[in-house]
Amino acid sequence: MQSEVEQITLELPNGVTAKLDNDILAIKGPLGECRKDFSKIKVRVLHEGNKILVRPLGKKRSDASVANTVRSIIKNMIRGVTKGFTYKLKIVFTHFPISVKVKGKEVIIENFYGERSPRTARIVGDCQVTVEGDDVIVKGVSLEDVGQTAANIEQATAVKRKDQRVFLDGIYIYEKEKG
Repeated sequence: MQSEVEQITLELPNGVTAKLDNDILAIKGPLGECRKDFSKIKVRVLHEGNKILVRPLGKKRSDASVANTVRSIIKNMIRGVTKGFTYKLKIVFTHFPISVKVKGKEVIIENFYGERSPRTARIVGDCQVTVEGDDVIVKGVSLEDVGQTAANIEQATAVKRKDQRVFLDGIYIYEKEKG
């Protein structure tokens, strides 16, 4: 079933600027800059003054849903450069004390279940990772980068071939702050 799909308009708040170059949208704000490539998505992104327009290229319902997804991505970019995103992870251990260090673009997890070799998790994009006591805090302007970095840290301590109800050691996401 075909229906007419209208364009979606997004207003840029004060202090936020946007630049569109070859379907790559760059949004700058007080906390930094966020970029996203929309060239492989079936939408047309336009920048006019302090507005961003998203137009689907087709007239199907699926084209409208893709346009709404792009709208949500752009809203998250605007929220990221104005307020930022923060994920908090908790270090949980019973017997072997886990130590976590940040070295360059990697998070190094040592003494996980008494293992001799350290486990590593990659930091994606321009995220800042800090360790405060038994908390690991991931901050950044891109929701995708912050979420992927937190997931990398959580997956680095995944327990395999053991009962996860008994073996609870690891690093787990317990709070997500969006702005």
